[in-house]
Amino acid sequence: MKEFVVYTALRILLFFASLAIVIGVWMLIANSVPITWAVVIAFVISGLASYFLLNRQRAAFAQRVQVRADRAQARFEEMKAREDADDS
Repeated sequence: MKEFVVYTALRILLFFASLAIVIGVWMLIANSVPITWAVVIAFVISGLASYFLLNRQRAAFAQRVQVRADRAQARFEEMKAREDADDS
């Protein structure tokens, strides 16, 4: 769960940093900023940046999910084997 919180917090932080940069650059170029376009551009930039910058956190989160899935699969197989033994 910790990996999920860290990864999500970093994604949110990266989005808001991208949004601030996009708005700042847009204000330097023009007098007004269409907030919808600024959000869309910041979303794309933060998504691309997170792919490269947050690779380690994403891998840790994926590994944690895989371990939980493996444990659940093992419990399911154990219950299935027990059920098959009871039917015999």
